[in-house]
Amino acid sequence: MVTRLISDPTTLLATMDPELHDGVYVYASVPADHDLTAVAFIAAVREREGTTVIVPEHEAQRAGLPVVFRAAWITLTVDSQLTDIGLTAAFAGVLGDAGISCNVVAGVHHDHIFVPVERAGDAMRALGAGDREAT
Repeated sequence: MVTRLISDPTTLLATMDPELHDGVYVYASVPADHDLTAVAFIAAVREREGTTVIVPEHEAQRAGLPVVFRAAWITLTVDSQLTDIGLTAAFAGVLGDAGISCNVVAGVHHDHIFVPVERAGDAMRALGAGDREAT
């Protein structure tokens, strides 16, 4: 893999092409031995304290998962690489300047940002996407 240094955040932000997914997504934390086989989660992270899952809100309700954080899911459709330097700093800085917290999950092809659900429109505007509707 080639490491790319993102040296122009303005150009980068203009090419991120963020997409807001429909619905509300939640972070939940369950004990490490919790059976998640019937849970359709977006992402999971095993931590010493338990397993964090990101799931659609209706899925968390169905499975009786304890909700820790309600979020909107934004995917940056720019084809980023896991070794790129500066992409996360660029969008986190823009969102931070707007007073919006963000939680990032990196996939092989795209970065996924989870922001407070009530700030979804603000986040999309800050990222230069207006209120473009979801996928």
